[in-house]
Amino acid sequence: MEWLTEGLIDSARMLPFLFVAFLCMEALEHYSGSRVNRILKKTEKGGPVVGAVLGCIPQCGFSVMAADLYAGGIISLGTLMAVFLATSDEALLIMLANPGNSGEILSLVGVKLVIAIVSGYALDLIFKRRKKMENSMEEICSHCGCHDHHGIIRSALNHTVRIFLYILILTCALAFIMDAVGIQELSRMLLGDTIFQPLIAGVIGLIPNCAASVALTELYLGGAISFASVVSGLCTGAGVGLLVLFRINHSPKENLKILGLLYGIGALSGMVLQLF
Repeated sequence: MEWLTEGLIDSARMLPFLFVAFLCMEALEHYSGSRVNRILKKTEKGGPVVGAVLGCIPQCGFSVMAADLYAGGIISLGTLMAVFLATSDEALLIMLANPGNSGEILSLVGVKLVIAIVSGYALDLIFKRRKKMENSMEEICSHCGCHDHHGIIRSALNHTVRIFLYILILTCALAFIMDAVGIQELSRMLLGDTIFQPLIAGVIGLIPNCAASVALTELYLGGAISFASVVSGLCTGAGVGLLVLFRINHSPKENLKILGLLYGIGALSGMVLQLF
């Protein structure tokens, strides 16, 4: 049962850091959410840059906000995609909770920023900007479960407990698999060292739940997938923002186009990185 002990110890070590990090994120979203909303509405030419920077902030709050603004015709497709591609959900917090990953975090954020900004401007050049609408925007962040009405401490605790359980289950499962089949065999099963592994990671990232980003991060930290693959998976992983887009944007054809673009850009970026 060494795999269970190892998983418990590794997960428990992250717990205090995760709570502090989630508390900071909740405070940022709670006290700066309306200001960020106004910035995204007013931004035109700089939309993809602003969207990419905001998307780098952990959790799915900004991807949900971007989906809401896009459905209302306030921001462009390029800005929406920049937010989605830059979003890493809980991945950065998990990497920060593991010592010695500062260099990898900077590389991950830097690569995702470049992909998000370049893709955002390219899409705005290819596709016409949506005509602005005067509809009032509905506050929909409550649909994703990111906030409740009990204050930021309660929300931070909820996030911490949920992510801790994900980490505990996935860490124990990964430790068991590594003990049973070995890291090399697990990597081979996931098409390790091939150009096709980012395609699998991209599909995992599309799962509209923070469990996807947790799984991808744990696989990467465990050595089962490559840096290119985790970039691919985290680029396609827009968190609950993608689910919210399908719920409030009333054009299924347009939503499927965005889904296809998101997967295509994320998978292609991962495959290019894998070549190098």
